[in-house]
Amino acid sequence: MSQLLEAIRSNRDAVLNEWLKNMREGISRRDLIDDAEVSEQATRMLDAIIAVTDESRIANLAGSEWQPIKEMLADLSVSRAVQGFTPSETALFVLSLKPVLFQLIRERWGNKAGELFAEITIADNFIDRLALHTTDSYIAGRDQVIGRQQEEMLELSTPVVTLWDGIVALPLIGTLDSARTQVVMESLLQAIVRTNSRFAIIDITGVPTVDTLVAQHLLKTITAAKLMGAECILSGIRPQIAQTIVHLGINLEEVVTKAKLADAFRLALERSNRRVTRTNSATPAAAPAQER
Repeated sequence: MSQLLEAIRSNRDAVLNEWLKNMREGISRRDLIDDAEVSEQATRMLDAIIAVTDESRIANLAGSEWQPIKEMLADLSVSRAVQGFTPSETALFVLSLKPVLFQLIRERWGNKAGELFAEITIADNFIDRLALHTTDSYIAGRDQVIGRQQEEMLELSTPVVTLWDGIVALPLIGTLDSARTQVVMESLLQAIVRTNSRFAIIDITGVPTVDTLVAQHLLKTITAAKLMGAECILSGIRPQIAQTIVHLGINLEEVVTKAKLADAFRLALERSNRRVTRTNSATPAAAPAQER
């Protein structure tokens, strides 16, 4: 059975100080983390290792006794991912402990070649497994961060604006896929309910291409809006998009389409029995638009 845990426990302060020294020399991103935080993390980590019983197999991290340490490393890795550290910089937190343990083993078992080799092998595997777990946790944490950022960008890229009382517009920019279509649909339906709008304008001026899949996504959104009691007008139909729709045989006969957002807005005003009139330009202050 390995005596490495007992050796670490007996030399706790010396191991911690050498570990912190190695990390200070290896950390190049001082702008992302300070020495106090590094010291606090290393102290908690080392104390957690020491707290594991001697009977535990240090070469097998699958045991329940190692779970607190693995959870601690997972939290640290996610935190480092958010702070902007790279995977190698995050793994260095654990890997910098390896030379400290090697030196400890040489001092204790230097005159016993068999035990020296065995303990160094155990320490090497132990640190490597912790470093791999740290890297895996970092990647998982970074993926979560990227996923949240993508969701936030989708929400920001689908703003629903109120053009008039009872008229909302959804200007789309970029390519529509299944995930974004769901966000678009939810945003539009929520705006229709919130503003009690009867007309919804979907402007695709910023959509680069319209193929069969994009058209299906648009039709689903328009159908959902109709079920909520709102009439949809599709604007931003450029000549290239019109030709593509014709060539692909996409059926938009039941959808009201306009070339420009202004035309769609004018149509929505007319269908809601409203009209915008221009005031006399000679008056000092322009009167507000009249609603009829």
